[in-house]
Amino acid sequence: MVSVTIKDVARAAQVSVATVSRTLNGHGNVAEDVRRRVLAVANDLRYTPHAAARSLSSRRTQTLGVVLPDLHGEFFSELVRGIDQVAREHRLHLLVSSYHGQPEEQVSALRAMRGRVDGLLVMSPYAAAQVSIAEELSATLPTVLINAQDASADTPSLNVDNYGGAQAMVEYLVEAGHRRIAFIAGPEDNFDANERLRGYREALARLLPGAREWVLPGRFDEASGHAAGSALLAADERPDAVFAANDMMALGCLFGLVQGGLRVPGDIAVTGFDDIPLARYVHPALTTMRVNIAELGARAARMLLARLNPEPAAADAAATHANPARAAGTDEDPSPADSAGDNDSNPEKPRQSEPLRPELIVRESGLRRGGGA
Repeated sequence: MVSVTIKDVARAAQVSVATVSRTLNGHGNVAEDVRRRVLAVANDLRYTPHAAARSLSSRRTQTLGVVLPDLHGEFFSELVRGIDQVAREHRLHLLVSSYHGQPEEQVSALRAMRGRVDGLLVMSPYAAAQVSIAEELSATLPTVLINAQDASADTPSLNVDNYGGAQAMVEYLVEAGHRRIAFIAGPEDNFDANERLRGYREALARLLPGAREWVLPGRFDEASGHAAGSALLAADERPDAVFAANDMMALGCLFGLVQGGLRVPGDIAVTGFDDIPLARYVHPALTTMRVNIAELGARAARMLLARLNPEPAAADAAATHANPARAAGTDEDPSPADSAGDNDSNPEKPRQSEPLRPELIVRESGLRRGGGA
């Protein structure tokens, strides 16, 4: 069978070779209808770019590196799903690594990416890892940080509004009639956990002056949530509600309390943070602060692509003019990859993107005292 060339694709799609190249390389200055036509023709002709030649000519690997604290759990699978969706749209691959919750291993993970990827997405919520990140990141390798405690002014970052989300949950619980609110904290050196703890403490002091802070230790996993639930069962006094700093701990606590004979939410309310997919399927379904985790990954990926492929303003304007729906953000079927923030795609705008705002999701486990929503 005769191999199909890029010229064959260009001829069939009735565009230039340069347009085919820009489309297949994921550049943004191609009108959406043209991009779809080129991709459809390439697919019909079964055209596959020669990877080695492509890398030599562009000096790119067509791969994005992703370094995460862990790969276990629904949070990280959702995050990678959002990143991968954007990568696939631009015909890119992912190289994923984890430092297994051990900040000192992050250096090894970052070094292993050198020469293998065109850009890096790094989730680094641990305080101990911040200095090593600054030392290890290369000025020549585009990088975007996710949920980093002290993001450098030279490195774009994207965070979740953990502090505001925790305040919103405490506000809901107080409004629902709860006065003794316990909190299951996350790891002490974790930025997300500390921001959620800070939000709990400040909201409690503001809304219930003189109320007792009731903080139990946790590790962002089901086992520590279950241990916290067991500790509450054994206590002489119990809270009206438990707010866990993430859903995995909330689910572990919920299981422990129900196992111990308590009714949720009849005897005690239980709430979490993140809205992992499992949260809606447990019984009772979990009240939580929803973070669109896949969107978080997608936005971070778009920020990285904006650094990899900075297009001239004129080219952007031409592409937008050719696709008014894209300019207005009116895609009929929005997905995580389509939900980028206003600052994500323009490298001239501020490097620190607007944080993702969590949304309160009220389900059975956190209903108001007396049963109402």
